[in-house]
Amino acid sequence: MLHIFGKIAAAACALLVGCGSIGPAATATAASIGGPLSLADEGMFFVNAKPSASKYPGVSPAGPARPGTVAVNQMYVHYRIPAQRTGAVPIVLVHGGGLSGMSYETTPDGREGWATYFVRKGHAVYVVDTPGRGRSGFNATAINEAKAEGNVSALPPSVLMVTAELAWPLFRFGPSHGTAYPDTQFPVEAFASFASQGVPFAEALLEGGGMATGPQALAALLDKIGPAIVVVHSLAGPFADALVGLRPALVKAVVNIEGAQSVVPTDAQIAAYRGVPVLELFGDHLDAPVFTGRPRYEARKAVVERINRVEGGRATLVRLPDVGLKGNSHMMMQDRNNLQVADFILGWITDKAR
Repeated sequence: MLHIFGKIAAAACALLVGCGSIGPAATATAASIGGPLSLADEGMFFVNAKPSASKYPGVSPAGPARPGTVAVNQMYVHYRIPAQRTGAVPIVLVHGGGLSGMSYETTPDGREGWATYFVRKGHAVYVVDTPGRGRSGFNATAINEAKAEGNVSALPPSVLMVTAELAWPLFRFGPSHGTAYPDTQFPVEAFASFASQGVPFAEALLEGGGMATGPQALAALLDKIGPAIVVVHSLAGPFADALVGLRPALVKAVVNIEGAQSVVPTDAQIAAYRGVPVLELFGDHLDAPVFTGRPRYEARKAVVERINRVEGGRATLVRLPDVGLKGNSHMMMQDRNNLQVADFILGWITDKAR
């Protein structure tokens, strides 16, 4: 079927052209999602929900709610299946820290994101909000308990929210808040829109946090949809190592975008990469004094070397400037050249992961 948003945009554009009054704003709106998108199916579902007893579910307009059962650890999934499916293997897009699946949707300045672009190129695409983030929700029991009993021991040490001042250098838009690198590809004029995408690290309120819940939820997704190429970003980088260990036969390839170095993969996880193509991808300005640059590059380089020492290891480490794509930030899926980066990934998939 024709994607409804594309159909509306095309109809609106045709109407305005017919009236002789199309303007810049209308043109931008019509082009913002890349034009009509032909889909066989689109929908949403949840995986990995677990029942959990809650003594303190909170207070409703009718008064305190009685203890009961709530769902926890669920993961929201939005899928799009192209009408002409030329890519045999689906792609699962997993966001990074303090963010949600919106990372892969429309960019902050209104251009097409990878979620629809990969569909346009023939792949079924599944975009997730990992447990504790965005539409996946979180478990508020500990907050309610702390207030009811005056005891904060059940609360996590922190529920981080990334400030604008932290995000700007951390994501390597520039050396300091408000100062961009001269060649930055990130649309800094739309930074306020990017900041609106930020969500709390509420997975801290789930038992075991993100590393306990994220890989398990992704494994549940692959159990449901079958083999897939998994793209992870930033703090979700270690999810790929864990997921390959959990479901080696269902992970057909991994694209790890500037993956975090905080969790070192085990020898068993490295061994599970046997025969699984891996692309470790990094942007520009890696020598900026933040841990999303050179430290992560060196850490993932060590992982690539470990994978390739295993018989059948097929890992590749790439810096985008080395392949002619310069100025990319930590948020390369939203940079001005995001579709060029997507084409590079698709080329690698065609070459290595079909």
